[in-house]
Amino acid sequence: MSDDELIAAARAAAEKSYSPYSRFPVGAAFRFADGLVVTGTNIENASYGLSLCAETVAAAKAMDAGVRGGLEAVAVTGPGDEPITPCGRCRQVLNELASLGGTDPDILCVGTSQVHRLKLSALLPHAFGPSSLAAHD
Repeated sequence: MSDDELIAAARAAAEKSYSPYSRFPVGAAFRFADGLVVTGTNIENASYGLSLCAETVAAAKAMDAGVRGGLEAVAVTGPGDEPITPCGRCRQVLNELASLGGTDPDILCVGTSQVHRLKLSALLPHAFGPSSLAAHD
């Protein structure tokens, strides 16, 4: 799947958003080394702290499907012209999934007319992950 197709999958996921409070639909699409693509959308809740980000939903779906490595790229899209980046919580969730396969995936931050490509390590330098806990065994 090309980057353009990955972005299209993220945009399609955003169309399924449940975001009545923020009115900010977000879609995410993950591409894995084996060709698998997993999508997610944000799901809000009247108790705001219980809301789920699109990236977290996609990560949970991937883990539920037994995927434990090979994350190559993530596309994240929102409704505005400016490219959006994963929030801090989602960066940590992405880091956990990427760490399982030892990858540093490309993060495609998508706006209406532009895309910023960053490595996850640039978005979350000095990340805390599974290897951080191994030092304490």
